[in-house]
Amino acid sequence: MAVFTKLNQADISNVQDIFGFNKIQNFKGIKKGIENTNYIINTKSKKYVLTIFEGRVDNKDLPYFMKLMDALSKRGVKCPRPIKNKFKKYIFSLKGKKACLVSFLEGSDKKKLLEKDLLIIGKKIGLMHKKLTKIKLKRKNSFSPLKINSLINKINLKNSKLPKNLKNEMKETFHDIKKNWPRNLPSSIIHGDLFVDNIFFHKVRFGGFIDFYFSACDFQAYELAICINSLCFNKTKNKFKFDKKKATRLFKGYESIRKLKPEEKKSMKILCKGSALRYLATRAYDYINTPKNILIKKKDPSEYIQKLRFHDSIERFEEYLND
Repeated sequence: MAVFTKLNQADISNVQDIFGFNKIQNFKGIKKGIENTNYIINTKSKKYVLTIFEGRVDNKDLPYFMKLMDALSKRGVKCPRPIKNKFKKYIFSLKGKKACLVSFLEGSDKKKLLEKDLLIIGKKIGLMHKKLTKIKLKRKNSFSPLKINSLINKINLKNSKLPKNLKNEMKETFHDIKKNWPRNLPSSIIHGDLFVDNIFFHKVRFGGFIDFYFSACDFQAYELAICINSLCFNKTKNKFKFDKKKATRLFKGYESIRKLKPEEKKSMKILCKGSALRYLATRAYDYINTPKNILIKKKDPSEYIQKLRFHDSIERFEEYLND
């Protein structure tokens, strides 16, 4: 989440009219994230999140995202629920861009995840995957590691502080991934972006998942590979060290709902490398190309250089687990 598009009171009055609210009392931009513009909207009785979709989300995919969140919410998965406006539509136009309003999910992300949190998260992902297998929606993963080469080609390192050989390293990794990517693993819709800031806890309990705008059909084990990278490394200064105990809890929680197949475990290294490359490429591109006047906290891509190199050192699935 971020603020690329700045709103004024007239824009908020427009939202108020579109949804038939008596009065929007206040609104505030959310700085976290890097993809879309987000505001918290407060009415007298409820809170909502207003999302304005920026360039990376294709407008033709927006109905899919709305239907998905609505279907998950109805099936008991804790996630934002899209709100229909007075025209019975989820999507509307604001400042020349597409936008939506979703329910406010109580809670917040944890700055530091504990081992017990990973056990809960793994179980909740397993339960969500179980629900997702029954939802008959289709969308190809436009940010699959198999499709990331076109973005890598657009990265210009000339005037950046990033390593000058980084582009070559990414290209070599891409060719390795393309050659060794698995086939026919258990698949469904996945969330596709389960970072710590997209996982809420409310007080001491699990609060829910947010930000489904990268959800697509893919391997369920790839979801876990994303989580290995996003949730199972500890940062000390500028160094990222893999935490086997956290990874073990993540897998244990997930497998309490669905047992991983041997071929999924065998493929975990290449799936983790694919996930690391996907986020390294998007972060490097954004790090170089995001204007300085945008209200956004840019994410350092060097984190994923370290993670990618870590996965290169792994030979067997068991090396991800605590002894």
